[in-house]
Amino acid sequence: MRTIALPYGTGALELHVDDKHLLTVIETKMGELEPEGSEEALVCDALSNPIGTPCLRDLARGKQRVTIVTSDHTRAVPSKLTLPLLLAEVRAGNPTADITILIATGLHRPTTEEEQRRMFGDAIVDNEHIVVSVSTDPDSFVDLGTLPSGAQFKVHKLAVECDLLVTEGFIEPHFFAGFSGGRKSILPGICSEETVKENHSYRAIASPYALTGVLEHNPIHEDMVVAARRVNVAFILNVALNARKQVIGAWAGDLEQAHAAGVTFVRKWSQCDAVAGDIVITTNGGYPLDQNLYQSPKAVATAEACAGEDGVIIMCCACADGMGGSHFAELIQMGTPEEIDAYLSTIPSPATIPEQWCPQIYARILRKHPMILVTDGLDEATVRRCNMIPAKTPDEALAIARQLRGADASIVVIPDGVSVLAVAKG
Repeated sequence: MRTIALPYGTGALELHVDDKHLLTVIETKMGELEPEGSEEALVCDALSNPIGTPCLRDLARGKQRVTIVTSDHTRAVPSKLTLPLLLAEVRAGNPTADITILIATGLHRPTTEEEQRRMFGDAIVDNEHIVVSVSTDPDSFVDLGTLPSGAQFKVHKLAVECDLLVTEGFIEPHFFAGFSGGRKSILPGICSEETVKENHSYRAIASPYALTGVLEHNPIHEDMVVAARRVNVAFILNVALNARKQVIGAWAGDLEQAHAAGVTFVRKWSQCDAVAGDIVITTNGGYPLDQNLYQSPKAVATAEACAGEDGVIIMCCACADGMGGSHFAELIQMGTPEEIDAYLSTIPSPATIPEQWCPQIYARILRKHPMILVTDGLDEATVRRCNMIPAKTPDEALAIARQLRGADASIVVIPDGVSVLAVAKG
C-alpha cells in the first residue's frame, strides 16, 4: 500500500493506493527543481539581463506616471519578493516617479486589504498606491477599438494614461490560454467585463487550439497578445515556481520574447507523457488555486488527458471560498452536462455570461467522465447539482470510483494537476 500526499488548501490529504493497481504518479520535474542560488538573486539577474529591452531603470528615466500590474489573490505570484525589486528598479531610474500598483482581478472578486498584506507585505500596503481593478466599473475603462477576433477592447485607464507600463506574473500551463503569464496580465487581468467575456466566449473556448500548452493558432492567446501590445507593455517580469512556490526561473524584458523564454523553460520541465487509467486522481495544487470550484477545471482538464474514453476523475479541491462566482454557480447547476453545453452554445460572443467558460469545460468533460469531488467547502447536495459525486476523503472517493470501474481498475495519480502538461505519446 502506498501513501500519496495530495495538496489541499494550505495542507494536504492522504491517499492510500494498492501498488498493484497504481499505474503511475505523474509529477513534473519542475516541482522538484531547486533555485540555483537565492530566489532574489534569480530575479535580480533577470532584471539585470532583460530579454529584448533595456533595463527597467533605463526605461524609467523621464517617466513620471508608472503603472505596475500584478496578480490578485488567486495566483501564487511571489510579490513579497518581486514587487520591492520592481519598485526599486523604477525608482533607480526616476526617484520621483508616481507609481501605481494595479491588481489584475479579471472577473474575480476584489482583493481585500488582508489579502494584499499577505501577498505584498505591510510595507507595500502601507506606503504604496494600490488600485484594484473592478471589471464591472465602467468609469475605470477606456475603449481601444476591437481585437482580431472582433471583440471590443476596453482596458483599465491606468494602463493607458501612464508613461510606463510594467507587469509581473508567473508562468504555468493554462487550460485554454496555453500558458499563463505575459500578456494575461492585461487580458483578462485589467480589462472590462465585456472584453473578458468575449475573449472567453463559447466559440473561443470551443476552438481546437484553445488547449493546455497550445499557443499557435490559439484565438484566445492571439487576442491577449494584441491587447497587451496595444497598451504598450514596456517590460515584464515573469517567474516559474516549484511545488513549494519557490522561484526556480525568472525572465524579464519584452512582452513576447521574455514570456517565450519562460514558456520554453516551463514546457521543458512540466511536460509529461499522458498515461491512460481507469481512475485519475488530481488536485488544483492547493491554496490559492483550490479556493473555489470555479478555478478547478484547470486540473480536471489535465486529468481528462489521462482518463481514456470513460475513466473516472477524482478531484480534490478545498473550496474554502465556495463556488467562486454567482454566474458559475448558476450555470454549473442548471441541468445535465448536455443541457448546459446546449444552452451555452446558443449564446453569441458579445452576450457571453461571466464565468460561463468553466461550466462549458466542465460540461465537455462530464459528458464523458464521471467525476467525484473531494471537498469540505461545499455541501453534498450542491456537489450533486453540479453533476458530481461528493466524497469527504480521497480514500472514500477511490472506493466509489472502484464501484464504478471495478476492483481491479487501474489508477493514475496527478498530485498537482495545474502544474502538469500531459501530452499523448506520439
